[in-house]
Amino acid sequence: MTNPDRLLVDISALVESGQSNQMSLTVVVGGAVITGRLAPEAVWRERVSEVLNDSDRLGPFSAVFGAEPAAGDGPEGGDRGEPPAYLHFHLARILQGNIGIPETGGMYRVAIEDVSAWTVGDVSYSDH
Repeated sequence: MTNPDRLLVDISALVESGQSNQMSLTVVVGGAVITGRLAPEAVWRERVSEVLNDSDRLGPFSAVFGAEPAAGDGPEGGDRGEPPAYLHFHLARILQGNIGIPETGGMYRVAIEDVSAWTVGDVSYSDH
């Protein structure tokens, strides 16, 4: 979307404000379907940093996610008063056929302007 969906921006801003971390969302980005729960950027960065820190090979990258975003990173929302430009998913999966990748859920950052469709809720497949 060249003009980010205002409703999606408002949902992201509410999550960023810390008033809720229970919003499940499914988005279409570049043909991929991503489903999961939104998290505030600071919480998302902290969790990614922890995961990387526990890795022997990726530990050095942990500090990048632990640092506050630079002013030139684009509008992330938060205390800068700018509308959020990204959705931060945790417990998220990319839906492919009848499976979600990864099965346990992952951490994804999606530019709101790249979302072509979305729905409230966590979409999952069932054999029933």
